[in-house]
Amino acid sequence: MKVAINRCFGGFGISNEAFEKLLYLKGIAFERVEKENSSFLSVSYYKAGHVGDDEHYLSDYDFYNDRSDPDLIAVLEEMGDAANGFAAEIAIIEIPDDVKWHIHEYDGIEHVAENHRTWG
Repeated sequence: MKVAINRCFGGFGISNEAFEKLLYLKGIAFERVEKENSSFLSVSYYKAGHVGDDEHYLSDYDFYNDRSDPDLIAVLEEMGDAANGFAAEIAIIEIPDDVKWHIHEYDGIEHVAENHRTWG
């Protein structure tokens, strides 16, 4: 199984171009809204026909829950470093298919850990 993780301080995040490719692969029609804030360009995404409607806002964070998602992995493999978002250095690692796992994070740096039992 392939899993996407971040390997640097900052946090997991993908570029706008990678997010757009991911939405395309998911079959989600969207509209892109650009806003200039001081010295940088802010981009927001909404489901097509619903610009400005918070219920139809598309957050890239909503698509990070499953880091083994085949569409996410495909985009990351296709784009390489161009898929990295701000302060991200994404890597794809492989783990055995039968492992129950979770992502452990410290200051944005991540690794995959095998689930195990603990008692308090």
